[in-house]
Amino acid sequence: MVSTQIKETNHAVAVVSLGNSQVSLGHPDESVTPKPNIEDEVEYPDGGSAWLQVLACHLINAMACGYGAAFGIYQLYYTETLKLPASQISWIGSIQIFINNLVCTVAGRLADAGYARETVLGGSFIALLGTFMSSLATQYWQIFLSQGVCTGLGLGLMYMPTVTVVTSYFKKRRALALALSTAGTGTGSIIFPATVQYLIPQIGFAWAVRCAGFVALTIVIIVNVLLKPRQLPKKTGPMVDWLAFKEPPYVIFVAGTFFVYWALYFGYFYINTYAITVASFTPTSAVSLLLIMNAVGVPTRPVIGYIADTYLGPINAFILSTLSLAVAFFAWITINTPSTMYGFAIVFGVTNSAAQAAFASGLASLTSNPVKMGTRFGMCCTILALATVAGPPTAGAIIDYCGGQYLWAQVWAGLVSVLGAATLSVARYKVSGAKLMVMV
Repeated sequence: MVSTQIKETNHAVAVVSLGNSQVSLGHPDESVTPKPNIEDEVEYPDGGSAWLQVLACHLINAMACGYGAAFGIYQLYYTETLKLPASQISWIGSIQIFINNLVCTVAGRLADAGYARETVLGGSFIALLGTFMSSLATQYWQIFLSQGVCTGLGLGLMYMPTVTVVTSYFKKRRALALALSTAGTGTGSIIFPATVQYLIPQIGFAWAVRCAGFVALTIVIIVNVLLKPRQLPKKTGPMVDWLAFKEPPYVIFVAGTFFVYWALYFGYFYINTYAITVASFTPTSAVSLLLIMNAVGVPTRPVIGYIADTYLGPINAFILSTLSLAVAFFAWITINTPSTMYGFAIVFGVTNSAAQAAFASGLASLTSNPVKMGTRFGMCCTILALATVAGPPTAGAIIDYCGGQYLWAQVWAGLVSVLGAATLSVARYKVSGAKLMVMV
């Protein structure tokens, strides 16, 4: 009777026993031995109590992203009270978003190392400090430091761990879970500007901002009760995963996203001032456009997440969403009446939110090792920081150069978005080749 047995030694030598004889096969050829997919070795709940983590991360995004996306209301107030050029005021919001993204490499690495909860807690404290200090600020430099620098730092530390937490609980429904998590951007973008705008006539700007701070404090308490990061197998590693920059799909994807985010916040920052100067809106009625734009984004994100999971694939969804965003920017050129402004707010809110939701799931699909998810996301967001800090001031400079006309700024945003979609298409080609009818 012949028996076959495979034994492994510390030197990875395979030995086959044939009866009483043993034949050493030597070292297996590593070049032909497929490396196991680490993600396949991890069990994912993909539902149940894991949805509580999605809720917690939704609330984190309500602060971390929703606060920044609502800067349009502050842009309008600061422009009127400080009497400074729009491009100079927009630097406050741009620096806030810049620092938010800049610290993501550090926050992502901390989350991967098992300190997601501590990172969120520390970021919460810093963000609240910046919010309450901005309520005391009366000069440009004070607002810049409190709302731009301090708040941006805190929000960045809060945001990045959400990606690590959600992706550690979900695999099959990852795009949907990430979309529901990032939908918090829309929730926060409704809560914070509404709180500030509608309380200003009643209690003044300073106390309106403080009330927004108390709302943020409530969110922080709920988040830190619900958040329970899942500890995946991990090992120490560098702050930056330099090997990722040797992967063409990752590098090209990051480049395409850079172009998308260069133009992304233009609409959020300038829709209020555009409505007032071009479409005869009052300051109060103009705020309703921002609220509508953010409100329609809340259901859009889970819808695009479901479509990406079920029909298109995350990268395909990101490309199509970016193209639709470019169309919205070009369509903005023709908008000049109150009724068309409301229609544009809906279209822009849907397309913008779809692009942001698809970005997260698209980048996650390029990361097979869940232990490196936060690090690779953080690296990308740090690069995107340069795009977000340059975008609104670039648009503002174009508007100021054109004597207050928005035409060429709108053309610039549309062209940059098309360039982003084209670059993302190259990344898709690197993943799937020339095949069109395939989920990627």
